[in-house]
Amino acid sequence: MPASQSRPLPAGGSVRPITRWGTPVMHRELKDVTEFDNELETLVKDMVATMYAAKGVGLAANQVGVDLKVFVFDCPDDDNNHVTGVVCNPVLHLPEGKERNLEDEDEGCLSLPGAFTSCARPDRAHVTGVDHTGEPVEFVGDGLLARCLQHETDHLFGTVFGDRLPERARKKLYKQHQELADSYPEDWPVTVLVDEPVIER
Repeated sequence: MPASQSRPLPAGGSVRPITRWGTPVMHRELKDVTEFDNELETLVKDMVATMYAAKGVGLAANQVGVDLKVFVFDCPDDDNNHVTGVVCNPVLHLPEGKERNLEDEDEGCLSLPGAFTSCARPDRAHVTGVDHTGEPVEFVGDGLLARCLQHETDHLFGTVFGDRLPERARKKLYKQHQELADSYPEDWPVTVLVDEPVIER
């Protein structure tokens, strides 16, 4: 699908603190979105503002402490087309059999800021769902966009990408985060101490 699959992201939100790994809402399946109201629109606006403040390419609702299946993203695909959108109640479709190719690339998470390690994922992904107004949406991606769609959908089902790593790699990831923890205040990215590199998620 071309970049025209993008849907505009709502603007005008407020930056919220990002919830860290270890907080219970990060490690359980979230609730389906059933009310497409002003409260949801405010949440989505705030998530967009928070994602941009943190220089991420995607953000899930539990990353701002909210127990709802919704994520936002602004991420390039392999052709460097920036694709944007809001997805509620996503269903993830991944290639199977001979169509399934894994890419082992660096991955990061805004909820474990500053830490990166390689994580193998299918190189294509297809997500269906609805946006914050209840309209059906569908996004197909390769490369980083495929990784983003998988990473954000994982969040809504209580999986952080560290759960997909061998124990040794996971410990190394936590150590990397701890070494940089002083650069990320508890209310980050409301308060920003350093000019961080772009974190994948």
